[in-house]
Order: sequence, then structure tokens, then C-alpha cells
Amino acid sequence: MKRSSNNKFIIMILSLAVVVAVLFSVMSYFSTTSAALPNIAGIIVSPFRSVTASVSEMVRDLTGYFTEFDSLKEENRQLKIKIAEMEEDIRQATFDREENAHLRKVAELREQRRDLHLESARVLVQDSSNWYSLLTINKGTSYDIAVGDCVVTEEGYFLGVVTETGLNWATVRTILDSESSIGALVFRSGGSALAQGDFSLMGQGRMALSYLGAEPDVVAGDLVVTSGLGGYFPSQIVIGYVEEIRTSDNGLAHYAVLKPEMSLEGLTEIYVVTSFDVVE
Repeated sequence: MKRSSNNKFIIMILSLAVVVAVLFSVMSYFSTTSAALPNIAGIIVSPFRSVTASVSEMVRDLTGYFTEFDSLKEENRQLKIKIAEMEEDIRQATFDREENAHLRKVAELREQRRDLHLESARVLVQDSSNWYSLLTINKGTSYDIAVGDCVVTEEGYFLGVVTETGLNWATVRTILDSESSIGALVFRSGGSALAQGDFSLMGQGRMALSYLGAEPDVVAGDLVVTSGLGGYFPSQIVIGYVEEIRTSDNGLAHYAVLKPEMSLEGLTEIYVVTSFDVVE
């Protein structure tokens, strides 16, 4: 029994010696690098430091992203403002160019036709059908506009005749209206005729040139102008061009299909000839 107890004691001493040896080895290792406790704390905290660094980097990235996003958003807003300003400049330039072209045409018309006294007016309403073609304008008797005055476009083409007036308005029957009738002249040959509105041609934007005689000297492409006979309308105002010659249904007369030079499409401004000098 005594021998067994001795063996146990020896084993305990040896075990303690091993533990002490290991402890001294660990202490010796830490003593060659840094203090034991700080080093152990550093080992424990190191993973948390890595996580903190990653989170900080992510926050910096997000902050930079939102800062750049706000900057781009503001830049985009400024660009939209500049584009809107440029578009407005383009619209104004287009308007000015069109207005200048319009004024040049009017100036040319007034220069070419000094015998005409013109009053400009705006078109308020266009009222057209297969039976009639009328305009309402924004000027009337207060501007010396009277029934029977002829009306021209800014290019100087014959447009129609004033049929009714008020103080600040007037009605114009265009040359396409079936009741229109204008003394005309074939410019090339000097032959007289009558430019008339026609039910069958109105829908095509055409009118008839009648009373051409038994053997009319009229061909496709002939220019037709106002004759000025009787002094009702000024002479030499362009009405249109002959497209073709036709024979009437009874086969006894000829008439021409006339394409007016005036256009009702987009028409906004017209000129009333309030008076004119008769040219002999």
C-alpha cells in the first residue's frame, strides 16, 4: 500500500512539473513579443476590429454614393433648366424668323402693289363645307372695311370678298364658295372669262373658269388674274392656274378647271383691300 501511494505522489509531482514547464514556455513566448495580457486582449478583439473596419468602409462607400447621387441629381436638374431655356430660344428664333418672313412678304406686296390700300386682319373662324366657304375676321367698319371689298393673302393671291360687316368683325366669302364669281383674265392670251365657285369642284379645292368662248385660247398651266373690268376689284391679282380644259355636259361650251393659288390651310392673317387706284 505504501508503494502505491508513493507512485501517485510521484505522478502528481511530474504532472505539476509539466504544467509549470508549459506555463513558463507560454510566458516566455509572450515575454519575447509583448505583454501577456494586452496580447491576449488583442487576439480576442482582433475579429471585432475587422468587422468594425468593414462596416466603416461600407458606411464611407454609401455616404460617397449618396453624395455623388445628389450631385448628379442637381446636375441633371440644371441641365433640364438649360435645355428648357434653349428650347425657348429656339421657339423664339423660329417665331422671329417666321415673323420676319411674313413682314418681308407684306412689304413686298405693298411695294409691288402701291395701288392697293391694305388693312390687315386676323382670321377668327373658318366655316367650310361642300356648299360654302366662309371666314370671319376680327375687323370691320371701324377700320373702313365694307361689303364688296376684296381680300388677299400675304402673298397677294385673291382670297375672297367681304359679304357682311360689323363694327369689329366681317365675313369673307372665299373664291371656292359656290356663290363666288370674279371677272378674270387669261394672262397669256388676254382672253376674258369668269372665275366661279362650283359645287362639284369645291371638295377638290378647285373652281371653274367659264365663258371662254367657242374656241377658247386657254391651255393647262395658264395663269389667271383678275380683270379689273367694271372697277369692282383691282386688276392683275393672281387667282390661280388652269389645270385642264373640259366640255360642259351639253357639249356646247368649254370651261377650265382652275386651281387657286391661295390656301386656306393654316390661314391666320389676311389683307382687305379697302380701296385701290384704278390702273388704266
